[in-house]
Amino acid sequence: MSRVSPELSTLDEPGRSIGLLDVFRRRYLLSLIVRKEVQIRYRGSVLGWMWSYVKPLVQFAVFYIAIGVFLGLNDRVDFFPIYLLAGITIVTFFNEAFSNGTRSLVDNAALIKKIYLPREMFPVASMMIAAVNTLPQIAVVIVIALFFGWAPSVLQIGAILLGLLIVAMLATGLGLLFGAVNVTFRDAQSFVEIIVMCAVWASPVMYQWQMVADVAPDWLFTLYRLNPITIGVELFHYGIWFPLDPQDAALLPDLWLFSGIAVATSLVLLVLGQAVFRRLEGRFAQDL
Repeated sequence: MSRVSPELSTLDEPGRSIGLLDVFRRRYLLSLIVRKEVQIRYRGSVLGWMWSYVKPLVQFAVFYIAIGVFLGLNDRVDFFPIYLLAGITIVTFFNEAFSNGTRSLVDNAALIKKIYLPREMFPVASMMIAAVNTLPQIAVVIVIALFFGWAPSVLQIGAILLGLLIVAMLATGLGLLFGAVNVTFRDAQSFVEIIVMCAVWASPVMYQWQMVADVAPDWLFTLYRLNPITIGVELFHYGIWFPLDPQDAALLPDLWLFSGIAVATSLVLLVLGQAVFRRLEGRFAQDL
């Protein structure tokens, strides 16, 4: 009698997922989805990837004129264009990953109803696509900073990577949470649009954190620092703007403590998003 290998003797229940771990066990499929979405984004475009560089520069120019020139921040903040562009880059990453992650299940309804694959793959792919689209923006701000003598330390490079990690985990967790809810209640998508609209103003992108500290009570300023987006933006400022040695540069109080809290908060939201996703997953095919 032939013997059955241990690998074949244990059968998995069809359609059963082990969550995010299952996504990374199918890394090849994840890479195909990311590659397909990136290619679709620029299909039929003459400039193609150049739009990834043009868009942040145009956005930067609009904010630079509206905030820097009209409101006079160019004169009040050293290297304000770089300060602004660094903040916009990290917030844009969050907004794109979060918004697309929320819509990802609805947008892929036909695929979800036809075949089985880990549903978490779609919000995760949305985050990775946003990361791919953010890389040219990071390249743009670094090239500009190099002209002004950007020479970061190892710690400052690490701060940039930590900021990206915090925002990636946060956007993925919220994408799982709101993406699952959005399948049944499409109001979630409108709610996300409000969050995205407020994100750029809820963090020190177009202003400095000192302006908040001057007018807000201590408890509100602490709450402000508990926002992971605020920490992500300030880590980017520390890695990109601080090496230029601006005269008015000041480290956010307890930045490293609140960075640890931001990592923990993002992890908690990632776990919560996965739990809600697993709870609602059984209704996806029906509600879609």
